[in-house]
Amino acid sequence: MMGTTASAAQQSGPASAFESVHGIGTMEDQRSLSIHSFQTLGLHNSKAKSIITNKVAPVVITYNCREEFQIHDELLKANYTVGRISEAAPEHYLVQGKYFMVRDVHGKLDVLNTTGSCGAPNFRQAKGGYAVFGMGQPSLNGFRLLLQKLQREGHKECVFFCVREEPVLFLRVEGDFVAYTPRGKDSLHENLHGLHRGPRVEDLELTIRKEIHDFAQLSEGVYYVYDDIERLRDEPRAVRVQGEEDVQVTEEVYRRPVFLLPTYRYHRLPLPADGAPLEEHFDAFIRFLRESPGLLLRDPSRPPPALLFSCQTGVGRTNLAMAMATLVLLHHRGATQKPDPQPPAKTSPRARFQVIQSFIEVVPKGQQMVEEVDSAIASCSEMHDMKEAVHEAKKKLEGIGEDRQTQGGSTKEHCLQRVQQSLERYFYLVAFNYYLHEQYPLGFALSFSRWMCRHPELYRLQADIGSPELAVPGDLLAKGARVLVADERFCPDVLSTVKEMSVANFRRVPKMPVYGTAQPSSKTLGSVLRYLTDTKRKHSRILWVNLREEVVLEGNEQVYTLREPGSLDKLVPMPASTPEQLEKLEAALKGDLLKSQQWLEVYLEAEKQMKMFKSCLTTQEIFNQHKSTCPGLTYRRIPIPDFCAPKEQDFDRLLEAMKTTLAEDSRAAFVFNCASGRGRTTTAMVIAVLALWHCAGVPEASEDEIVSVPDAKYTKGEFEVVMKVVQLLPDGHRMKKEVDMALDTVSETMTPMHYHLREIIICTYRQGRSGKDEQERRLLRLRSLQYLERYIYLILFNAYLHLEKKDSWQRPFSLWMREVAAVAGVYEVLDRLGFPELEGPEDEEPLRRLRGRWRAQSGGDLV
Repeated sequence: MMGTTASAAQQSGPASAFESVHGIGTMEDQRSLSIHSFQTLGLHNSKAKSIITNKVAPVVITYNCREEFQIHDELLKANYTVGRISEAAPEHYLVQGKYFMVRDVHGKLDVLNTTGSCGAPNFRQAKGGYAVFGMGQPSLNGFRLLLQKLQREGHKECVFFCVREEPVLFLRVEGDFVAYTPRGKDSLHENLHGLHRGPRVEDLELTIRKEIHDFAQLSEGVYYVYDDIERLRDEPRAVRVQGEEDVQVTEEVYRRPVFLLPTYRYHRLPLPADGAPLEEHFDAFIRFLRESPGLLLRDPSRPPPALLFSCQTGVGRTNLAMAMATLVLLHHRGATQKPDPQPPAKTSPRARFQVIQSFIEVVPKGQQMVEEVDSAIASCSEMHDMKEAVHEAKKKLEGIGEDRQTQGGSTKEHCLQRVQQSLERYFYLVAFNYYLHEQYPLGFALSFSRWMCRHPELYRLQADIGSPELAVPGDLLAKGARVLVADERFCPDVLSTVKEMSVANFRRVPKMPVYGTAQPSSKTLGSVLRYLTDTKRKHSRILWVNLREEVVLEGNEQVYTLREPGSLDKLVPMPASTPEQLEKLEAALKGDLLKSQQWLEVYLEAEKQMKMFKSCLTTQEIFNQHKSTCPGLTYRRIPIPDFCAPKEQDFDRLLEAMKTTLAEDSRAAFVFNCASGRGRTTTAMVIAVLALWHCAGVPEASEDEIVSVPDAKYTKGEFEVVMKVVQLLPDGHRMKKEVDMALDTVSETMTPMHYHLREIIICTYRQGRSGKDEQERRLLRLRSLQYLERYIYLILFNAYLHLEKKDSWQRPFSLWMREVAAVAGVYEVLDRLGFPELEGPEDEEPLRRLRGRWRAQSGGDLV
């Protein structure tokens, strides 16, 4: 049994002060009872010899006349649940109505075999001379033994972190308190996780302890637990619980030593079992560290405290926390002192992950920061190498066969999730080191969460975690893992312009040279260009901007996109961070199609056909064909995400392209297209209108109309979070009014679409509240938040145009957002996006946060 060696070693002598603090005594043998005495006991037919009533509560006297207690209404009214582990096993009470209490750690988990010698499984120290330690879950006696070991080794000060997010309770077993955790019947090997949205884990432990005590009262003073879930032999086992002191919660086990060791400190830092910690976890970690002056002051006479971490096995979360602590101590040593060199990796060097390479390119000294993180990971890799785990997960994903991909996608999706979670954990360690570089010298003036809002580029990077590493080979079409779907299948001509203009949803902003359209083919593009250059419009220079972020190809004079067979209505996000990368992917796919010369299954407007492509063009080639007949045509690919706000760099590219074109011809036309000519196209048209207004003079905003329709306030965009941004901006109300005027101007031409970038916010929100199932409600919830964020970004862009006009917008919008808007707190508002006036506070809903929302819009999970 786990912890018995340590327990035996401690019981040979008299009870120590430590034992008295924790209530470990020799008063009575606490051995587990035989399972044969187990029975599900009713209160009146098993315990009571007689019941004496009085005005307070009934008094129960048991058969042996040695026990007397009162039955309180609270106990009688409790809705307790019983269950059994199998048909052959007896029934007993379940904590929280559904969980069995299972022994937390067994001997096989102690890979380093340190329980007997150190008191805890898998106990180890980080390499490189860092006073950072990790371990699995000890028993109470084992924890005492471990603290004594650290004292003997000269660590005068110790800060201990329990990094478990799941409830852990310690039951008295054979003179020790041993850890047990609640687990579900179908997942007896897994602890509870994802509990951060519920009550505090400390409160949950107290509730479960009360339940165990109550259940023991109903079962002759015993509660039933499981020690051997592998064989389930002689299970469950009965543990005597005579009072609440026979069950200890984590807080009691780990905090009580403070009374005997004044330099000892304990903190609960509940980290997620998978993926990266939340910003709040980093905040709490730093807040705890600030309480130890030895970590902030570089005083040789006062070394930093020993930092000790523990989860269940001492591997995943413990390793993560050890790496975080190692980075902190690296900065404590001083920026000039390099970390101790670690032995070279056993594996051959590998290329950097794309998200890490992007970090190095974006962040000054990024290379050094990444190398420091790699060194910290290597220092803590005795049990688990976090960086190697990403490579292993990626290799496993790439090895999934085609037949396994078609089984509902579960195996592939699971492996993809593992890649993303392990890579996210690695990336956030790098971001945390960046934070330490800036904030350690300042004494952590900013919390990690506020600091992240000052560095939104990091959220943009993490949003694409996993995608570039998962670039698909060009033969996926031939294997059937991807199919080609014609544009018109999901892009109806709502504005009925195909007959006149040859393209769907073609329109112009009234009295302005700004046009929008659906995707043209090489043939229909000629019709539009002739229209723009005819004797009536006379546009000698045309800037055409393709806004699509998906792979687009023309085959046999029809435009197609790549989609997954089971999700034809969803665009497949491509692993491309720049327009050049996207066009390179299209060129590679074209080459594969023409080279294979196979019959491929394609989806047309209303049917499915087999086709072989004799001709194939990329979007770049479609426009190149018309250069000779329209020499004033300039084609730009500026991919922006669908449904949501353009990224900061997208605004930069759009404005720069327009400035360049206007410098050459002030009467130039601006044409924008996406797939259907609706969402992304309308957004770009509004951006163009605002930019042109600032070049020629912004028209005066009209007086507000009095609108008496349902949700009139919200139809006008007067959401609480929008008004917060308006209050932050100089002349904020005017900034909003001008955007509203631009939105109304652009929407005049597309009334049949019933699509207004501002009015769609409240419409989508209302639809989400009444969605038919949870999946639909979550998607519509995401869409409403994305539309709200898009509206705010347009207001911010208009403010930028006003404030930076004096310098001819030399500073890009992306830089202005980082240097001005971020400091003003704009991203902190965006990090709490929502509709608080329409629904109660939802403090921790992931989609309200930049991290969760931007990740979801890049193809991540709708958490």
